[in-house]
Amino acid sequence: MRTGSEPTTARSALRTRFWLSVWGLVWAVFGTAAFALAGRTGWAVACGVLALVAALDMFFIVRHIRQGPHYQPGPDVPPYNPPDRR
Repeated sequence: MRTGSEPTTARSALRTRFWLSVWGLVWAVFGTAAFALAGRTGWAVACGVLALVAALDMFFIVRHIRQGPHYQPGPDVPPYNPPDRR
């Protein structure tokens, strides 16, 4: 929803978010393996779930990057008020 206060050249940091997700995935997989070898099943499962979340996040980030830029109204388009919710 456009409020009129957005910067005209705002960009999402999707590539930064992607690399942070890669970093998290690497550590989660490492943690899963390390805890599994140490016999800590609960921690291994927790790290495995975290790895799954990081992989899913990476999937959506890559999908969003591949969609490309979307239309953004220019400065000549006036802002509009949010719909009145009652």
